[in-house]
Amino acid sequence: MENLISLVNKIQRACTTLGDHGDASALPTLWDSLPSIAVVGGQSSGKSSVLESIVAKDFLPRGSGIVTRRPLVLQLHKSDDGSREYAEFLHLPRKRFTDFGAVRKEIQDETDRETGRTKQISSVPNLRSNCIILAISPANQDLATSDAIKISREVDPTGERTLGVLTKIDLMDKGTDAVDHLETVIKSRIPGIQSLINKTIIELETELSRLGRPIAADAGGKLYTIMEICRLFDQNYREHLDGVRSGGHVRGVSALKSA
Repeated sequence: MENLISLVNKIQRACTTLGDHGDASALPTLWDSLPSIAVVGGQSSGKSSVLESIVAKDFLPRGSGIVTRRPLVLQLHKSDDGSREYAEFLHLPRKRFTDFGAVRKEIQDETDRETGRTKQISSVPNLRSNCIILAISPANQDLATSDAIKISREVDPTGERTLGVLTKIDLMDKGTDAVDHLETVIKSRIPGIQSLINKTIIELETELSRLGRPIAADAGGKLYTIMEICRLFDQNYREHLDGVRSGGHVRGVSALKSA
């Protein structure tokens, strides 16, 4: 994993040097092909806290309103002997940050340089197909109206690369808990799931009936199959003789019986 991360970091630096940031071209670029993880959600839903939990470092700015207003690429590294961790921004190549408080300040300063101090928001990269989406929803809000779920469904309608994350459990209303919150959502989906399962079972049973029963491989199973075929043949033959079952040979069989 460390080797993989190191490789991705090198490719990112090469893309930055070549001016490839993935957002200036309508065509796929090398930057767009890199794996990534994105957190999406409404304002103050806990996106920064989730990112910091993944990285295990406190480095993102905090404050009221929209704090994160532009994309930045921050890479975490270890020294050659593995004894120290440091961070590098792609807009400040070869400058190492060992103080993560300084990392937070640089994020704030670079954001202000790019968007100004009037809380403007820069353009953001697309949630491309190789991006894992963490849909952040506060536990004290209704998941049915979650901004994160709405955004993720727009780019990942099947949910194949979306993970739901419930934050701010401590802010849930008194007398409720996360289990009840999730249980309500799950229960609302059960009828649709059951309908899909039943439909699939019917389709499979219909297909199996059309194909016929599987032929046994062992001697006992083969003998049983032969006996079953003989029994069905005898039953059908008798029904033809008695006129119960119609068929192309009924007239000849009846004549034979009369004779």
